[in-house]
Amino acid sequence: MKKSYISGTEIPKGEEVKGQDIREGIFNLIRSYFPDFNKVDYISNTELNQYRRLYLTSLITQEKGELAVIDRDVMEAIKNNSILSENIQDEIEGQLTTGQKLADKIAEFGGSWTFIITFFSFILIWMLVNIWLLATKPFDPFPFILLNLILSCLAAIQAPIIMMSQNRQEQKDRQRGEHDYKINLKAELEIKLLSEKIDHLLVHQNKKLLEIQEVQTDYLEDLMREIKKK
Repeated sequence: MKKSYISGTEIPKGEEVKGQDIREGIFNLIRSYFPDFNKVDYISNTELNQYRRLYLTSLITQEKGELAVIDRDVMEAIKNNSILSENIQDEIEGQLTTGQKLADKIAEFGGSWTFIITFFSFILIWMLVNIWLLATKPFDPFPFILLNLILSCLAAIQAPIIMMSQNRQEQKDRQRGEHDYKINLKAELEIKLLSEKIDHLLVHQNKKLLEIQEVQTDYLEDLMREIKKK
């Protein structure tokens, strides 16, 4: 009768398993506990089943661990990338000086119907006052030279203010474009990580499941041998 390398006890006939007949993963697991165990040594079928269970447990634990690592990588990538939380409008407004804010307000008012109606009302009242109310001694008689001077000064001042606001709007658009570009990069990163996770599930997990099925097949083969003996 053969002796078990692990326990040193005699193995009942038909229960002995040679090292070379053990699956490689389980054989390596046994060698992690008994480094001198080799392919010519024997262990009992009961002992082999114990290490089979340990091997199955390690496979499942390893599978869960690998999935958890990928999950952590995805979460860390999203957590460390604060692109989506950026508020471009607030960031730009916080960097503006008082003069720039005033220029934006003036440009906004100058491009509104309120300004147009108010402006034409002012011109109409100016003309009526000088033609009718002060007909004998108007302060700005026809052809309203003073009014033309005011309008020219207004146009000269309003033009650069509008240009300042337009330049700032271009800056806002450029920063929004950069923001959109960063969002696209972040989306690409997330898609890539998800793709890697799917690849892991298709390759590594299926490989682990196949190993588990092979070990289960060994169990069934042992059972069939026992049934044939009886």
